Amino acid sequence: MKLARLIITLFYLQLSIVVFSQSANTTTPSTEFIQSYNKAIGVKLYPGAITYKQFFRANKAVEGVGFISKDGFQLTILNEKYTSFENTENLSWYVGYGGHMALWNEEWKKSNSMHKSGIAVGVDGILGLDYKIKGTPLNVSIDWQPSFNFVGGSYFESGWGGIGARYTF
Repeated sequence: MKLARLIITLFYLQLSIVVFSQSANTTTPSTEFIQSYNKAIGVKLYPGAITYKQFFRANKAVEGVGFISKDGFQLTILNEKYTSFENTENLSWYVGYGGHMALWNEEWKKSNSMHKSGIAVGVDGILGLDYKIKGTPLNVSIDWQPSFNFVGGSYFESGWGGIGARYTF
Protein backbone atom coordinates (compact mmCIF):
# COMPACT_ATOMS: atom_id res chain seq x y z
CA MET A 1 0.00 0.00 0.00
CA LYS A 2 2.83 2.41 0.85
CA LEU A 3 4.47 1.65 -2.49
CA ALA A 4 1.24 2.47 -4.36
CA ARG A 5 0.94 5.78 -2.51
CA LEU A 6 4.54 6.64 -3.29
CA ILE A 7 4.04 5.80 -6.98
CA ILE A 8 0.89 7.99 -7.14
CA THR A 9 2.74 10.87 -5.50
CA LEU A 10 5.73 10.56 -7.83
CA PHE A 11 3.42 10.40 -10.87
CA TYR A 12 1.61 13.55 -9.76
CA LEU A 13 4.87 15.40 -9.15
CA GLN A 14 6.15 14.32 -12.58
CA LEU A 15 2.93 15.61 -14.17
CA SER A 16 3.45 18.96 -12.43
CA ILE A 17 7.03 19.17 -13.69
CA VAL A 18 5.93 18.44 -17.27
CA VAL A 19 3.16 21.06 -17.14
CA PHE A 20 5.45 23.72 -15.65
CA SER A 21 8.25 23.03 -18.11
CA GLN A 22 6.12 23.71 -21.20
CA SER A 23 7.10 26.76 -23.21
CA ALA A 24 5.48 30.15 -22.71
CA ASN A 25 3.67 29.72 -26.05
CA THR A 26 1.22 27.16 -24.63
CA THR A 27 -2.37 28.05 -23.81
CA THR A 28 -2.59 30.55 -21.00
CA PRO A 29 -5.60 32.00 -19.23
CA SER A 30 -7.46 34.69 -21.15
CA THR A 31 -6.33 38.28 -20.76
CA GLU A 32 -9.55 39.12 -18.95
CA PHE A 33 -8.91 36.39 -16.36
CA ILE A 34 -5.34 37.49 -15.72
CA GLN A 35 -6.29 41.15 -15.44
CA SER A 36 -9.30 40.43 -13.22
CA TYR A 37 -7.10 39.92 -10.16
CA ASN A 38 -3.46 39.71 -9.16
CA LYS A 39 -3.81 38.98 -5.44
CA ALA A 40 -6.44 37.29 -3.32
CA ILE A 41 -6.94 36.56 0.36
CA GLY A 42 -9.62 34.41 1.93
CA VAL A 43 -10.55 31.11 3.48
CA LYS A 44 -10.35 27.51 2.38
CA LEU A 45 -12.73 24.95 3.82
CA TYR A 46 -11.39 21.50 4.65
CA PRO A 47 -9.52 22.05 6.53
CA GLY A 48 -10.47 25.53 7.71
CA ALA A 49 -7.51 27.63 6.62
CA ILE A 50 -6.43 31.15 5.63
CA THR A 51 -5.19 31.41 2.05
CA TYR A 52 -3.24 34.09 0.17
CA LYS A 53 -2.53 33.90 -3.55
CA GLN A 54 -0.41 36.16 -5.74
CA PHE A 55 0.27 35.90 -9.46
CA PHE A 56 3.92 36.48 -10.35
CA ARG A 57 3.49 35.84 -14.10
CA ALA A 58 0.49 35.94 -16.41
CA ASN A 59 -0.47 32.34 -15.66
CA LYS A 60 1.59 31.42 -12.57
CA ALA A 61 0.85 32.08 -8.92
CA VAL A 62 2.18 31.30 -5.48
CA GLU A 63 -0.36 30.35 -2.82
CA GLY A 64 0.17 30.12 0.91
CA VAL A 65 -2.28 28.13 3.01
CA GLY A 66 -2.18 28.38 6.81
CA PHE A 67 -4.18 25.97 8.95
CA ILE A 68 -4.46 26.54 12.71
CA SER A 69 -6.33 24.34 15.19
CA LYS A 70 -6.22 23.51 18.90
CA ASP A 71 -3.81 20.68 17.98
CA GLY A 72 -1.23 22.81 16.14
CA PHE A 73 -0.68 24.42 12.76
CA GLN A 74 0.40 23.68 9.20
CA LEU A 75 1.82 26.04 6.58
CA THR A 76 1.78 25.04 2.91
CA ILE A 77 3.37 26.96 0.02
CA LEU A 78 2.27 26.04 -3.53
CA ASN A 79 3.52 27.04 -6.98
CA GLU A 80 0.54 26.90 -9.38
CA LYS A 81 0.12 27.10 -13.17
CA TYR A 82 -3.25 28.26 -14.58
CA THR A 83 -4.80 27.40 -17.94
CA SER A 84 -8.15 28.63 -19.29
CA PHE A 85 -10.87 26.49 -20.74
CA GLU A 86 -11.73 27.53 -24.29
CA ASN A 87 -14.83 29.70 -24.70
CA THR A 88 -15.17 30.38 -20.98
CA GLU A 89 -14.72 33.61 -19.12
CA ASN A 90 -12.86 33.78 -15.80
CA LEU A 91 -12.74 29.96 -15.40
CA SER A 92 -9.38 28.18 -15.25
CA TRP A 93 -7.92 24.93 -14.09
CA TYR A 94 -4.61 24.74 -12.31
CA VAL A 95 -1.95 22.27 -11.33
CA GLY A 96 1.02 22.75 -9.06
CA TYR A 97 3.41 21.55 -6.44
CA GLY A 98 4.89 22.74 -3.18
CA GLY A 99 5.70 21.77 0.34
CA HIS A 100 4.38 21.91 3.87
CA MET A 101 5.57 22.03 7.45
CA ALA A 102 3.38 21.32 10.45
CA LEU A 103 3.81 21.35 14.23
CA TRP A 104 1.34 19.33 16.31
CA ASN A 105 0.93 18.79 20.06
CA GLU A 106 1.11 15.51 22.01
CA GLU A 107 -2.67 14.97 21.97
CA TRP A 108 -2.64 15.03 18.17
CA LYS A 109 0.12 12.39 18.06
CA LYS A 110 -1.88 10.11 20.38
CA SER A 111 -4.95 10.24 18.15
CA ASN A 112 -2.93 9.81 14.91
CA SER A 113 -0.94 6.63 15.47
CA MET A 114 0.96 6.62 12.14
CA HIS A 115 2.56 9.98 12.98
CA LYS A 116 5.81 9.47 14.84
CA SER A 117 6.41 13.01 16.01
CA GLY A 118 4.75 16.37 16.35
CA ILE A 119 6.55 17.62 13.25
CA ALA A 120 5.47 16.86 9.70
CA VAL A 121 7.40 18.01 6.62
CA GLY A 122 6.58 16.93 3.10
CA VAL A 123 5.72 17.66 -0.51
CA ASP A 124 2.31 18.58 -1.91
CA GLY A 125 0.58 18.54 -5.27
CA ILE A 126 -2.54 20.47 -6.21
CA LEU A 127 -5.14 20.19 -8.96
CA GLY A 128 -8.18 22.44 -9.09
CA LEU A 129 -10.64 24.84 -10.71
CA ASP A 130 -10.58 28.61 -10.20
CA TYR A 131 -13.43 31.01 -11.00
CA LYS A 132 -13.40 34.81 -10.69
CA ILE A 133 -16.97 36.05 -10.29
CA LYS A 134 -17.46 38.76 -12.93
CA GLY A 135 -18.29 42.22 -11.63
CA THR A 136 -17.36 41.41 -8.02
CA PRO A 137 -14.09 41.23 -6.09
CA LEU A 138 -14.72 37.55 -5.33
CA ASN A 139 -12.99 34.37 -6.44
CA VAL A 140 -13.98 30.77 -5.67
CA SER A 141 -12.01 27.58 -6.16
CA ILE A 142 -12.20 23.87 -5.56
CA ASP A 143 -9.14 21.67 -5.43
CA TRP A 144 -7.52 18.40 -4.39
CA GLN A 145 -4.20 18.61 -2.55
CA PRO A 146 -2.49 15.24 -1.98
CA SER A 147 0.70 15.21 0.05
CA PHE A 148 3.51 12.88 1.08
CA ASN A 149 5.24 13.36 4.42
CA PHE A 150 8.85 12.33 4.85
CA VAL A 151 9.64 13.85 8.27
CA GLY A 152 7.57 12.80 11.29
CA GLY A 153 6.65 9.52 9.62
CA SER A 154 6.50 8.58 5.95
CA TYR A 155 2.91 8.50 4.80
CA PHE A 156 0.65 9.66 1.97
CA GLU A 157 -2.38 11.88 2.62
CA SER A 158 -4.96 12.14 -0.13
CA GLY A 159 -7.75 13.86 1.80
CA TRP A 160 -6.57 17.48 1.75
CA GLY A 161 -8.18 20.00 -0.57
CA GLY A 162 -11.38 21.93 -0.41
CA ILE A 163 -13.43 24.90 -1.43
CA GLY A 164 -11.89 28.36 -1.29
CA ALA A 165 -13.53 31.80 -1.22
CA ARG A 166 -11.30 34.88 -1.59
CA TYR A 167 -11.47 38.65 -1.80
CA THR A 168 -9.48 39.76 -4.87
CA PHE A 169 -7.50 42.93 -5.52
